[in-house]
Amino acid sequence: MEETVDTTEFTLNGRECEISRLAKSRVDNSRSLVQTRGVTDNSLYDAAERQELEQIFLDLAHERALPALLSLLVERLRGLPEVALARIWLIRPGDICAGCAARAECPDQTRCLHLVASAARAVEKDSGTDWFSMEGSYRRFPLGVRHVGKIGSSGESQLLHDTARDSEWFARGDWLNKEGIKSFAGHPLIFRGETLGVLGVFRRAFIDEQEFLWLRAFADHTAAAIANARAFDEIERLKKELELENEYLQEEAKNAHAFGGIVGGSSTLRRVLEQIELVAPTESAVMILGESGTGKELIARAIHEQSRRRERVMVKVNCGAIPRELFESEFFGHVKGAFTGAVSDRVGRFQLADRATLFLDEIAEIPLELQSKLLRVLQEGTFERIGEAHTRKVDVRIIAATNCNLEERVREGLFREDLYYRLNVFPITVAPLRERLEDIPALAAMCLENVCQRLSVSAPRLTQGHVRMLQAYDWPGNVRELQNILERAVITLRSGKLKFDLPTVGLHRSAGSSSLTSKSGKSLLNYEELRRIERENLVAALEQTDWKIAGRGGTAELLGINASTLRSRIKAMGIKAVRADRPL
Repeated sequence: MEETVDTTEFTLNGRECEISRLAKSRVDNSRSLVQTRGVTDNSLYDAAERQELEQIFLDLAHERALPALLSLLVERLRGLPEVALARIWLIRPGDICAGCAARAECPDQTRCLHLVASAARAVEKDSGTDWFSMEGSYRRFPLGVRHVGKIGSSGESQLLHDTARDSEWFARGDWLNKEGIKSFAGHPLIFRGETLGVLGVFRRAFIDEQEFLWLRAFADHTAAAIANARAFDEIERLKKELELENEYLQEEAKNAHAFGGIVGGSSTLRRVLEQIELVAPTESAVMILGESGTGKELIARAIHEQSRRRERVMVKVNCGAIPRELFESEFFGHVKGAFTGAVSDRVGRFQLADRATLFLDEIAEIPLELQSKLLRVLQEGTFERIGEAHTRKVDVRIIAATNCNLEERVREGLFREDLYYRLNVFPITVAPLRERLEDIPALAAMCLENVCQRLSVSAPRLTQGHVRMLQAYDWPGNVRELQNILERAVITLRSGKLKFDLPTVGLHRSAGSSSLTSKSGKSLLNYEELRRIERENLVAALEQTDWKIAGRGGTAELLGINASTLRSRIKAMGIKAVRADRPL
């Protein structure tokens, strides 16, 4: 009888799962087989059981959960006349090779048959518990070994009419005699040309050819049901994955600043961009170094967006914001009931970042006791959720960032040396804003435009005076501080003119007085006085070097700053060259 196949395709996040609708057609075929064959005294069913058998096939067609499906299959087979044992093995990767009883006979330790469902009716209580236990000595069968293994490797069915004569083909011949087993039927579970596993039935009566054909139909239907269950499991997995990614992206959108990407044209920034272009296409770990607020996350995103993993979301973990006791759960996840407060399963950041990029910000804050587990994931690509024995594999690219001196922390014993070298494959240093003052005009314009869009106000004019004022400040908070200053200026905007509230750290102006004193009574300088002294110091240094900016013996070398930064400061302070042959 020809089968018709109706398929429905599901597309989730660019990946396709195909669920076969063979169930109904195979129910019809099996029903026809049941209705047309004769009934013998020892048959697997009688006329009164036809309706129940048909119901078995219908139940299999509607069961989606694989464990429940497998249990249903063997329990229904065990309930048939004279069936002593019904089992299902599925082909899976080798997992217990070191302790497997059949290791000496196994020709290939990469794959084997895993016992996944078993149901038995024993005559004698002590007739070999290994055969009735899912964790017995025979929970694995090598492919090609004994009857079950040969069925799995060849994809051909086997029917033994006399198990006593063929007892050497079974691992426990004594059990066959004690239980009065007279026949064995084994069928491969084949779906679309792929062998999924083996269905085996041990019976205390002889299995005739028609019964053997009926079990073949049962095996075919079982294979389709298993494929369906696996497909539904995959759909559920992808659905949960999409939900997690969506939830994560929504959270990131709420927390992310509305300021754009990497902006600027300084030589230091260009070097960073060149490094990004070099390392992004590789799978190497990257360590981003720099002060707080320099834009390390933007660098990480640029690397991710230019990598082969750009189709997946970059997952971020701020290691400095996680409570010490929750680090392991945040990284690796947990199962319901693993600890007090674990009211549901939680997917960790590593699982969420599978086949993507994981950005570990403030990496130096990871507790020392957790660093060994992080190192294991980086080296082996495996981890376990808290409260779960199952080992999971992930493929994650790590980008780490810190504003600390990790080498010093290694010397102090606060950071593992092996983890440091694992992370520090390709270091990228992001210069502070005070060392790339020439980037301030472009940065300020971009930030101002973005903040005005977010606040729904008209963008005010950014003058050269504003730029010089911004370039004259040292920016200890770097780009993040610049963003905050501009946002505060827009919020307090009056008459369309910007006014920057630049802080003067450590200075306290007394009301109605220009003199400043500290609590200890020492004299302090206000901002204007500091600027004047800085300008005088810079002019004196220029005069000492005969107004030579860069190179050996130049002002930049004398003051210990970058030459391009020095030129920006000279321009911001309005200092003019006194020698025509020494242009600034």
